[in-house]
Amino acid sequence: MFFRSLCRLLIPALFSASLFADTLKINPNHPDRYTVVKGDTLWDISGKFLQNPWQWPRLWENNQHIKNPHLIYPGDILSLTYVDGKPTLSLTRSAYVKLSPAIRTSSQDEAIKMIPSEAISQFLTSPRVINENDLDDAPYVIDFADEHLIGGAGDRVYVRTIEEPKSINYTIFRKGDAFISPDNDEILGYEAQYIADAGIQRAGDPATLFINKSDSEIRIGDRLMSSESNPLAINYFPHVPKTQLEGNIISVLNGVSQIGRFNVVVIDKGITDGIETGHLFDVYRKGKTINDRFYHDDISTTVKLPDEIAGMLMVFRPFERVSYAVIMEANSPIHILDKIRTP
Repeated sequence: MFFRSLCRLLIPALFSASLFADTLKINPNHPDRYTVVKGDTLWDISGKFLQNPWQWPRLWENNQHIKNPHLIYPGDILSLTYVDGKPTLSLTRSAYVKLSPAIRTSSQDEAIKMIPSEAISQFLTSPRVINENDLDDAPYVIDFADEHLIGGAGDRVYVRTIEEPKSINYTIFRKGDAFISPDNDEILGYEAQYIADAGIQRAGDPATLFINKSDSEIRIGDRLMSSESNPLAINYFPHVPKTQLEGNIISVLNGVSQIGRFNVVVIDKGITDGIETGHLFDVYRKGKTINDRFYHDDISTTVKLPDEIAGMLMVFRPFERVSYAVIMEANSPIHILDKIRTP
């Protein structure tokens, strides 16, 4: 967006250097050196050096020692240096990371993540977003073994109809709340409320399944879908949408009442709107509408206060018309119906 503005304003001879300086903004309070510790995230480390943390690949791309900026480990020492006048991070590996590949005790799983894994891991395989009729033809619980009235972990359930299993693992769902557009009250989808994980013991009509894990009691009529065979990746490449998009936060997941950093929310934009995994949006607190009783001879009128930026979110799981996103920054309280906009 601002690339085109710079093209119009700057002469070609100064374009390259000025463009870089304008787009890659160093945090004025950056440290000269920083030692990575367990529990750090790539986002937080980048924020120590950059005003816009999602631009960290630009800061690290000139360093030949950082082959993959996703793979930064505890004990690594990062130093801000300049290469040909451009800021970059240099990396010094600790002895722990310098072990030979054959006996190295650190694995890729121990590398610093973009965000804490526990913040979103439960939302990568379940719950899901479904359309109104998605569960109508799905297999459903008809009874429980051992004459139980409800089921839970360790119980067996009878299910219609799983004669040709698509997987050995199934997830039990219940249709949850509708996701509704605040602009026109249109239903954008429904939350498939996660109930339990089950493994198939015997196919048929009815089939028998064993409950491996449950978050709440299983009821007769609950529906089943085959579990995700390949869990989604938990590291992302954050980036700004190429087009100007605007939407709303329409729900918060996991029973959270106050939305803050690393909480998971639902936005009313999805794949059909061009949303991609890793898309970043600024969050704006919706300005209040107040009465101005001093307007023209004490005749009261209403005034809409401006929206104020409250934080930033990142999409990690887009669906057709809505998306799950995680709050990356929260400068002030965030609420349902707050606006989101391309930075």
